[in-house]
Amino acid sequence: MYNRLQALKQRQKNSCFLWGARQTGKSTLLKDLFPSAPYYDLLLTNEFMRLNNNPSLLREELLVGGTKGPVIIDEVQKIPLLLDEIQWLIVNKGYSFILCGSSARKLKRGSGNLLGGRALKYLLFPLVSHEIPDFDLQRALNHGMIPRHYLAKDPKRLQQAYVGEYLKEEIAAEALTRNIPAFSHFLEAAAFSNGEMVNYQNIATDCGISAPTVKEYFQILEDTLIGYFIPAFRKKAKRRVIGAPKFYFFDLGIVNYLLKRENIAQGSELFGRSFEHLIMQELMAHRHYSGLEYDINYWRTASGFEVDFILDGGSVAIEIKGVPEIKPHHLKGLRAFIEDHHPRKSIVVSLDPKPRLTQDNIQILPYKVFLENLWKGKIMS
Repeated sequence: MYNRLQALKQRQKNSCFLWGARQTGKSTLLKDLFPSAPYYDLLLTNEFMRLNNNPSLLREELLVGGTKGPVIIDEVQKIPLLLDEIQWLIVNKGYSFILCGSSARKLKRGSGNLLGGRALKYLLFPLVSHEIPDFDLQRALNHGMIPRHYLAKDPKRLQQAYVGEYLKEEIAAEALTRNIPAFSHFLEAAAFSNGEMVNYQNIATDCGISAPTVKEYFQILEDTLIGYFIPAFRKKAKRRVIGAPKFYFFDLGIVNYLLKRENIAQGSELFGRSFEHLIMQELMAHRHYSGLEYDINYWRTASGFEVDFILDGGSVAIEIKGVPEIKPHHLKGLRAFIEDHHPRKSIVVSLDPKPRLTQDNIQILPYKVFLENLWKGKIMS
């Protein structure tokens, strides 16, 4: 249904890992791109049991079949020992693999074998605006961009099942933590901190656990691709800046569920926060799919000036405002950053009906124009 803009299309013949949070569409994508490829789905109990008991079966079956690749192994993190067989087939027989999963954490813990740099790394994110015909901002803000959730008439049950499945399969099944109730409480506390600077001690106090445990829980969210830290921009300037990172969940629909948000209407405080989160998701996907892999930071001074996103080491500054008309007071943070760091582009993304340019060369772009320009490569050029 969607023309996915993932970097995997440029894979050529190299083996690769394809990582992505659950239900972002990894399996569907691989079946569409490689319909005739040998496919091992480790979510199937019988497939998992036989390969887990005897990983060498993979080598024996492929050598008989003669197909050089790509060979697809879905949920590869469930059997870390398969990586030894895969590496042997790559090195000695020239096979090509696409290894799909939701987390490299178990592979690192289980065997430490990530193929010694022989496999490229690709990520699949939730949907982005350019993949969706007639993209609906209001639906995106309320439903999130996980494909099934975006399409659903009412995504709440799907979101509830998603969080429950995540706790069961990613946390309990892989024994990442034994204290599931504490982790569940932490998820809610982390949702309240979504898009904010992270204070481990405050969250620890709220959850009744230690600050080191909170830090480990955030690491679990990162490793399982459920969330991302956005570091502070800390290049020296005359102003004293805040250094704590911000944290965002990978999809704003999950935040909506955890915080029990109802309708996110234009003009509300929730609208502005969700609008910023959505643009963050687009930037995270774009930097990977484009192959540019530019830095994404935020900037905030001790005196309260702030810019939402600083890209590529300070060359592009982007402020997000979910308002129908940008006025001078909305530009204070951006102008302070310009004074200190002189970015080559300064942009405000808003609900303004038409693009405009201020006298000091700040671009004010309607969100549709910004997103179109982003995916055409015009923002980073």
